[in-house]
Amino acid sequence: MARRRPATNAPPEVNIRLASSVKVAALLRRVSAQGGFGAVLARGDATAGSIAIVTREAGIETLLSPIFAMTGGYEWVAIATGDAVADSISRARRYDPDLWVVELDIPDAARLVAEMLSES
Repeated sequence: MARRRPATNAPPEVNIRLASSVKVAALLRRVSAQGGFGAVLARGDATAGSIAIVTREAGIETLLSPIFAMTGGYEWVAIATGDAVADSISRARRYDPDLWVVELDIPDAARLVAEMLSES
């Protein structure tokens, strides 16, 4: 007589991610609620587009991009500053037309981005 496997009612493991458009909208709302300014410089794929952030602090423009971390989430690192930001965005958009580019003008923007977007 063959042994039967016990039935399991556990749902399959699903990794649910928020759509990029939802993440961007939430980020812009939070920046606005804290007295800052945010704008979408380039709109990417609404569902699965990557997101890059341009910050302006003390007159210095910085481009932040997510890098996959060993902890399973993402870390936001500066990949360009000053005049190199525009060139980096152009290159990235040619490579990935689904890329969102969001500009934030709020003190400590990098911390805010890390708090809101590092998990996804």
